[in-house]
Amino acid sequence: MKFLITGEQRLKPFWETVLNLHDTFLIIPKECFMKRFMLILTVCMCTLINNPAQADDIALSEASSECIDCHASIHPGIVSGWQKSRHAQITPKKAMAVEGVARKVSSQTVPENLQNVVVGCAECHSLRPKAHADTFEHNGYEVHVVVSPDDCQTCHATERQQYAQNIMAHAYGNLANNELHLKHEHAILAETTYKNEKIKLVPANDATRAEACYYCHGTKLVLAGHETRDTEAAGELEFPIINGWPNQGVGRINLDGSMGACSACHTRHTFSIEVARKPYTCKECHVGPDVPAYKVYAASKHGNIFSSKHATWNFEAVPWTIGKDFTAPTCATCHISLLVNTDEEVVVERTHQMNNRLPWRILGLIYAHPHPIEPDTSIIRNKDGLPLPTDYNGGFATKYLIDEKEMAVRKQAMQAACLNCHDTSWVNGHWQRFENTIKETNSQTLTATRIMQDIWKLGLAERQDNPYDEAIEKKWSTTWLFYANTIRFASSMAGGGDYGVFAGGRYQLSQTLLELNDWLKLQKKLEAASKK
Repeated sequence: MKFLITGEQRLKPFWETVLNLHDTFLIIPKECFMKRFMLILTVCMCTLINNPAQADDIALSEASSECIDCHASIHPGIVSGWQKSRHAQITPKKAMAVEGVARKVSSQTVPENLQNVVVGCAECHSLRPKAHADTFEHNGYEVHVVVSPDDCQTCHATERQQYAQNIMAHAYGNLANNELHLKHEHAILAETTYKNEKIKLVPANDATRAEACYYCHGTKLVLAGHETRDTEAAGELEFPIINGWPNQGVGRINLDGSMGACSACHTRHTFSIEVARKPYTCKECHVGPDVPAYKVYAASKHGNIFSSKHATWNFEAVPWTIGKDFTAPTCATCHISLLVNTDEEVVVERTHQMNNRLPWRILGLIYAHPHPIEPDTSIIRNKDGLPLPTDYNGGFATKYLIDEKEMAVRKQAMQAACLNCHDTSWVNGHWQRFENTIKETNSQTLTATRIMQDIWKLGLAERQDNPYDEAIEKKWSTTWLFYANTIRFASSMAGGGDYGVFAGGRYQLSQTLLELNDWLKLQKKLEAASKK
């Protein structure tokens, strides 16, 4: 029996279709029979009511049909989400027949055995079984738990290639392979103990790390063996044990060796363009105070228009027409989406290399700087040999960063989107202010860092062991990790003015600078007094 009713099945009485579930019920304990029966019946009826046209058009593989026969009752949320997805509505062959910029499938070819069926459970979870370390036998099929970007590239090759060049794809390694980042992570996540008037930092365990920094950066998935579980529906079944799972971080290291998780933005199992285009998805990791993109956007004029008008926008259209489908930018508008004007002329091409419209990297590190050339930032070394794109005095590690020519290209790409709603003077004025803010915040950060350097030089804090784990060092890092970042985001996104001043902005930055300096002066006085 196929869960999604085919045209042939519709010729049969509906009750006959329901009774075809008999084999499934045989494995269900008697006490659960009626509960399961009513659940499956409800799902079937909803399918007929809500998707009457779909029944004639669906082409579901036998393997996916078997998956749905069980999981419709076990995981109705998953099945329902998939039913509403584009994957469930169209075959790759039909999708590839779409011409021009409206085409969503970027691969030139798709394996023949996949062309004439919709993308169901088996088409993703049994694809390339030998490549996945978590592949296991399940009800007669070889399936794997974790679907990776290398699976998605079967249909979306261009997007996969672009994402591989994205800093986000390397987010796990850029943290885990950078000794300074690891020290900062340790200072933040470590468990503290107190004994003999001393605080000791105990390294965080894997569970803590997985739900903290690596929630967004991505975990490293490792097959740790297999276990037998007693399932309610099918008795004892064997499943893989995966360390680092669950995780949908942007730089997740998958069990086939690939990096990233398409589901970070295109949430499973609907894999919706609409979800990816709305700012709430980006909010999950970009809310601050270290990356305050969403809260600044929400307070900006663009965010105000989105909040007021987005119910009338078309988030599914491809291409996305400026002024017709939407009237103010979201995160996806500026960083990812294929945009056209009302004359159907391409304004900016679709990209999944999210930084190729960005000349400046303004978050996370001590100073704003040109974007790195390579997405693997762990290879960067400044003039002092440290894995940083700048030195402590603000000098750029230019060998590893894009040059002014490339910065101009990326700036022009971003401005192309802006110019469809704003005139040239507005756009130029905005960018002048933004680049002034970069200079200003870098200068303020330099002041804070020079004070910190004097503190280290005098031995009032220990730099060599960990430059982030003492209270005064945390105050220094707050100046650039929180306050300078917030100011830059408020400027770059043309709004959220209070975030640039009083809400974690210039006021707090200037106050913290004074506190750093006052602390240093006090320590000097105390040291001088002790010598008398």
